Amino acid sequence: MKLFSLFLVVTLATAAAAESNWPQWRGPHRDGQFNGPAWPEKLDTNHLQLAWRVELGPSYSGPIVSGDRVFTTETKDKKFEVVTAYDRKTGKQLWRAPWEGAMTVPFFAKSNGDWIRATPACDGESLFVAGMREVLVCLDVETGKERWRFDFVKKLEAPLPDFGFVCSPLVDGDAVYVQAGASLVKLNRRSGELVWRTLKDQGGMWGSVFSSPVFAELGGLRQLVVQTREKLAGIDPVDGRVLWEQPVEAFRGMNILTPVVHKDMLFTSTYGGKTIGFKVARAEGKFTVSEAWEHKAQGYMSTPVIRDGVAYNHLKSQRVMAIEVETGRELWTSDKSFGKYWSLVAQGNLILALDQRGQLFLLRANKDKYDQLDQRKLTSEETWAHLAVAGDELFVRELNALAAYRWRSAVNAPAQTRASGR
Repeated sequence: MKLFSLFLVVTLATAAAAESNWPQWRGPHRDGQFNGPAWPEKLDTNHLQLAWRVELGPSYSGPIVSGDRVFTTETKDKKFEVVTAYDRKTGKQLWRAPWEGAMTVPFFAKSNGDWIRATPACDGESLFVAGMREVLVCLDVETGKERWRFDFVKKLEAPLPDFGFVCSPLVDGDAVYVQAGASLVKLNRRSGELVWRTLKDQGGMWGSVFSSPVFAELGGLRQLVVQTREKLAGIDPVDGRVLWEQPVEAFRGMNILTPVVHKDMLFTSTYGGKTIGFKVARAEGKFTVSEAWEHKAQGYMSTPVIRDGVAYNHLKSQRVMAIEVETGRELWTSDKSFGKYWSLVAQGNLILALDQRGQLFLLRANKDKYDQLDQRKLTSEETWAHLAVAGDELFVRELNALAAYRWRSAVNAPAQTRASGR
């Protein structure tokens, strides 16, 4: 009985720790799902209060949270990339780590700026940061001291990607996975040594990958699911072997979404293409991929969240669609249009959505209709970075600032605070 009680305490403590962290792109499980304290159904200052805000240089990469710290990136003076660690409760700066590495991007991406894009990842000991010039930097969480770096252009003789390093690193076990160097690579997370490299392409303009890998169990086998500019693929994480591949068409290869998995279904939605559900199966050790359904709607940059088998997807049309993942049946599309981008986080039947205009929306996951409970203008600045939710806090990376909010029930003092951070 004592052993069981100890096991229960350890299990609950581990779960609580996971709920209070947001260690990577789209959260602890990389699926945009939050399992922490329940949210109220209001977003006004009586329920959600600004705790602190620090001004920074521009960035599109989302903040991440680990332990008592929140981390964010910035591009400074169009020449340097900087990572900063803050005390998550007060906004006090704990350390800063800069390096030279900025670059400019072409075409339509230019209108949105040349700022650092990928969201870092943290394993509690190390912070993994993707710099625009195809350099992955590993930093000590406590001090910001550099542990190692991997320059994909130099070490793999790969072309510099025209749109910069966009993929957000994925940490699992002793490895860190990232789409870089015109390929998918596995590095030893402690030493930075290359373990394997697969899915090689020509790099440059066409090889500048926009998506990020995830882990999923498909056909009874745990694997990496990767979306490149041209296809979806399943990869054996042990040796980098390609288990299956499926072409995905998009205008100029704009497969931007992180793959979304539900049971043995893969959901993707592309700019200049369509929304598709692929069925992955395995028989006698061999994988097959088939298109289960398609829908004419086009996604853009927003990765959807899934609740009860329904994907809530922000579209190129700037509207929102609810669609059944297994059947492709459209349940509804909103009459209302929004900004060009939504970062989405779900908790139970509630969904938080932050668009790039600084508007925060609170929705109910409803199969019958678009069900908005509240909305609030958080800032006049653009907010392209993904929302981070940890414990009773929300972290919003404005284009030129980082802001921390707390649900009102957890705020001890009524006065808002402002940290310097500069």
